[in-house]
Amino acid sequence: MTRQSIVDGQFYESDSDKLNNQIESCFKNRFGPGSLPSKTRDKNIIGVVCPHAGYAFSGPCQAFSYKEIGESKLPDVYILFGLSHSGFNSCISTKDWETPFGIVKTDKELGEKLSEMSGLPIDEVAHQNEHSIEVQLPFLQFVNKNNDFKILPIIISYDADLKKIAQYIKETLDQTKKTCILIASSDFTHYGLNYGFVPFSDNIKENMYKLDQGAIDFIEKLNSDKFLDYTEEKQATICGKHPIAALIETSKLLGAKKAELLKYYTSGDILKDYNSAVGYASIIIK
Repeated sequence: MTRQSIVDGQFYESDSDKLNNQIESCFKNRFGPGSLPSKTRDKNIIGVVCPHAGYAFSGPCQAFSYKEIGESKLPDVYILFGLSHSGFNSCISTKDWETPFGIVKTDKELGEKLSEMSGLPIDEVAHQNEHSIEVQLPFLQFVNKNNDFKILPIIISYDADLKKIAQYIKETLDQTKKTCILIASSDFTHYGLNYGFVPFSDNIKENMYKLDQGAIDFIEKLNSDKFLDYTEEKQATICGKHPIAALIETSKLLGAKKAELLKYYTSGDILKDYNSAVGYASIIIK
């Protein structure tokens, strides 16, 4: 059994040829990096933060992260940290996942071992209707067209002991002698009445940028505690704050020394309407 795609035809094209063109246009978009990944894969990255909205909005921002991934050495596994918009607890998926490009293989051995060591349950129901990990997969397939690769999808929720999960991931990777690239899926500020978040009504664009930059500053310092404190203090509507914090903690155990913002913009910059807008950031960790 595979986990079927649920937001194809909504967040991204359901036809494989159209999807390929859509992703290619994200790279070449004026909000994107401007070019496809080079064919030289000699970079070493530990992880990325990238958004999970519809490709028409967040795709060009995602493309910055996936350009780095596509130019990096192929790892044994991509570990994806998503969230549960439905409120499920932290859990692992060991099913293979399907997109319009085909099947994405999950590293079942790694998932089962991590579950055994950490106590994180394997819960396919929690992953079944959650889009935050799914929308990363077509981009992963796009930049790995000629490579076999595996993923390990993990929902990181409010119940997570982030430092312990990071330690268990590190130990599981060490024991299996596997390399990885980490991907944390998150949008940033959700502003507007429909999101229940209107802390300012003037200079919305500037204030959204300022609010999100405050959070990004702590990500760039690889300080998950202060990042989470900031989101709490500001009541920030960063949906994937726990996946981001898990990424930071795991990255540090894997030797991360720095993080860098590659791109930030909001849906308002595309629509020229900030009354209901979402912030998107692409961040790389090395």
